[in-house]
Amino acid sequence: MFVRKACASRTLFFCRRYTAISAKELLINEDIKASELRVIDATGEPVGIMSTDAALQMAYDRGLDLVLMAPGANPPVARMMDYGKYRFECEKKEKEAKKKQQTVELKEIQLSYRIDTHDFETKARHARRFLESGNKVRVVMRFRGREMSHMPMGREVMARFCETVSDVGVTDKPPVLDGRIISMVLAPVKNK
Repeated sequence: MFVRKACASRTLFFCRRYTAISAKELLINEDIKASELRVIDATGEPVGIMSTDAALQMAYDRGLDLVLMAPGANPPVARMMDYGKYRFECEKKEKEAKKKQQTVELKEIQLSYRIDTHDFETKARHARRFLESGNKVRVVMRFRGREMSHMPMGREVMARFCETVSDVGVTDKPPVLDGRIISMVLAPVKNK
């Protein structure tokens, strides 16, 4: 989009390169509505306080964009820069941060208060593998019908399970009775 501006007996044509897309985007060029700005050069050196039109003219002469960096300051702070390059670098940093970010899943393991030894060891091995890969584990024990009278046995099994995987996981949420279900959450041990 071309914008026409009259400047001291000559008409100038400027190409408007970008527009502000959303509220969290920075205001650039003609979108800046302040009358005065504190202007910073592309190298980071302060230029001084000047009118928006003069700052825009200076930025256009250098082939740069005027970007409003701190709209809440008095007067607002604007910087001359190549806005396309700035956005590219910001997106690149966000992608790098996303790569380093680890997603933690919540895996679920179901136990019974009358679980056999081999089954218990198998479930503990699965929990150990989940915890070593950095995921949290939710251990659930359901009681049906008259099994509610065996609640103390269920708590013992949960305590034994927690003790079995204690070298790779810590109790994030202790065993809690919720209706007919006892559940607890184990989190991986942080490596120091």
